[in-house]
Amino acid sequence: MPQAVTPLAVTPARSGGLGGIFGGRKRAEEENEELRRQINALLGMDAAAVAAEAAALQTQVAALRAEYTTLQAQVATVRAELVRTSTEAELQEVGIYRYQHPLADAVAYKAQIADLTDRIKAMARGGTAVEAATGWTINGSVAEGRKMVAQYSKLMLRAYNAEADNCVARVQPHRVHTTIERLDKVATTIARLGKTMGIRIGPDYHRLRVHEITLTADYRAKVEEEKERVREERERQREERAALLEFEREKARLAKEQSHYQAALAKLQAKGDLAGAADLEAKLAEIGEAIAGVEAREANIRTGYVYVISNIGAFGPNMVKIGMTRRLDPEDRVRELGDASVPFKFDTHALIFSHDAVGLEARLHAALDKQRVNKVNTRREFFYADPAQVRDLLQEIAGQHLVAYHETPEALEWRASGTHKQATQPPAAPVPSTMATVV
Repeated sequence: MPQAVTPLAVTPARSGGLGGIFGGRKRAEEENEELRRQINALLGMDAAAVAAEAAALQTQVAALRAEYTTLQAQVATVRAELVRTSTEAELQEVGIYRYQHPLADAVAYKAQIADLTDRIKAMARGGTAVEAATGWTINGSVAEGRKMVAQYSKLMLRAYNAEADNCVARVQPHRVHTTIERLDKVATTIARLGKTMGIRIGPDYHRLRVHEITLTADYRAKVEEEKERVREERERQREERAALLEFEREKARLAKEQSHYQAALAKLQAKGDLAGAADLEAKLAEIGEAIAGVEAREANIRTGYVYVISNIGAFGPNMVKIGMTRRLDPEDRVRELGDASVPFKFDTHALIFSHDAVGLEARLHAALDKQRVNKVNTRREFFYADPAQVRDLLQEIAGQHLVAYHETPEALEWRASGTHKQATQPPAAPVPSTMATVV
């Protein structure tokens, strides 16, 4: 007679949290393997033993199915209570920030936020921020029942406002939806906990707090936008002052040189040296033309140089910067850009003088618009392009203004440092932020 196999006893797992859920799945797999072994042992059993074993297996399967249904319900509950706060994932999905409440400036946003805050306070003081059931009694006392409901309503409102204030204080422009989702979960949780007394946050009050979040996010984005505009305006003014100082220095130098030649000319004329005087008069005419040219450049703010530069050591071989300067010596501007903020100096590929350098720069930027590095701030003048591509574009747009073009960057510091010969390893992938908050 074959030996009877003792049925496997299965006890449904009591799991709390995500660890118990996934642990239950592993146990189910182990128990399924044990069932397979038992089925193999059934092949040598008689009919009565097989029937008994089949009944036992059916009981185990039913228990496993019940456990699986329970685990699915637990997973659904936990997912419903989670608010995803993965910053990295959010930033990968966002594009250019779009204002939900477009206003002229930060001052206008601040005024609207102040008005909204007054409305929120008025609802809280007027008792319309929280909805609750009426008719509760304690020991037959309606007054005591009303007092109890009022106390619990106040407690729920304080909890909600604490979370709402935290959301407003920490909201960032590109995380508005996550912040609103968090506050929605808080309102849902309060409604669930206060279901017995019918306590919940009033929909109108919740809408005001959500409006406060979106308005605050817009305000912070506008403040940052205005700060960036101020920084760029200061840089433009600094560059303009530097150009004007150069013009003044050059005019002073030419005026001094002009006075020397005028004094020498007077002496030659007094001696009757007509040939020498003619040479000095020609030189004085050249100086006069130079002074007129400097004054013309100073008066015409569109006159200047368009430069094409790259920094292979800092940005790689397929990125260029195309800008414009009014400096008398445009290389001074290039040297300033290669200061301590970048590891190597910039290489100059082209310097194009134009009486409409502003327009020439704008045409180049428009032609390379799809290759911009920074598509949010168009005042950043970097483009994904190699010098050869820019050379062809310059020949088409600048025409005869393009005198010379250096396609290959020298990158002397970068090559001398031996950086291009080092076998560098790619940086380790950052650990994604996958924090979650249960509310």
